[in-house]
Amino acid sequence: MNEWSKEQWEQFRNSKQLSLFYLYTPMCGTCKVASKMLHVINEMVSYPVGQANINFIESLAMEYEIESVPCLLIAKSGKVYKKIYAFQSVPYLLETIKGIDDQVVV
Repeated sequence: MNEWSKEQWEQFRNSKQLSLFYLYTPMCGTCKVASKMLHVINEMVSYPVGQANINFIESLAMEYEIESVPCLLIAKSGKVYKKIYAFQSVPYLLETIKGIDDQVVV
């Protein structure tokens, strides 16, 4: 999973393909668990998946009204369809991600 800048995220967000953006902080224990889940997800899906330390993209946190970390933004065609804060499990994440991709027709 690559580190993305705000500009890279906006480019992927605006594409017609579903994209995932994981926001974290390095000292967050829950973020470390979520990060491991997303590494598994990244290997299982063909969508672009990026991550960023929210401390370096504060303007994005304000723009999307991020309430806490970890946070996963799921977007397609310029719109964020879901913000996930409770990652629960890899199967839950996969089901949620694929459900959004199936529902959103471009």
